[in-house]
Amino acid sequence: MRITKYTHACVRLEHEGRVLVIDPGTWSEPAALTGADAVLVTHEHADHVDVLRLAGLGVPVYAPAEADIPRLEVTGVASDAEFTAAGFRVRAVGGRHAFIYGGQPDCANLGYIVDEAVYHPGDALHVPEQSIETLLVPVQGSWMKMAEAIDFVKAVKPQRTFAIHDAQINDRGLSSVNGWLAEETDSGYRYLMPGESF
Repeated sequence: MRITKYTHACVRLEHEGRVLVIDPGTWSEPAALTGADAVLVTHEHADHVDVLRLAGLGVPVYAPAEADIPRLEVTGVASDAEFTAAGFRVRAVGGRHAFIYGGQPDCANLGYIVDEAVYHPGDALHVPEQSIETLLVPVQGSWMKMAEAIDFVKAVKPQRTFAIHDAQINDRGLSSVNGWLAEETDSGYRYLMPGESF
């Protein structure tokens, strides 16, 4: 499977001519959706779902059943649901967005485990029960701190880890984040620039 990271939380998965895109938000490049066969959306926030772009795409879009995404037709998904999207096997896990302050925001958030190998948690740090080969770890957000990202990677114990949710970090901050994750976790941590693949 080829994994390509785009700006912020958007990731493109390709295998045998099939393309699945996760969280193409308003900050991600339109190229992420070129040739997409299906899209997974973890939650309703604009940095994870570009409604206008997806509404005209004409491919299946899967999102939490409780998500409030006006003007976009989606297939609602529940936690623990298993389904096929673009020929990839997907399992939804978790359920709620991480809190920022005072219990806000409180919206549905599902992480997706694709082909029992790649895990995108969206805006939450839900630790799945199964083993994970490749973890896409959020590295910055108003809802988290660095220690939580490190503990999340340690709890999941993936074979390899790539950063997501990083668009609000400047180069100096990103260098610090990358250093902490590389030093404190034993997970093959590597940072991918937008457009770079593994």
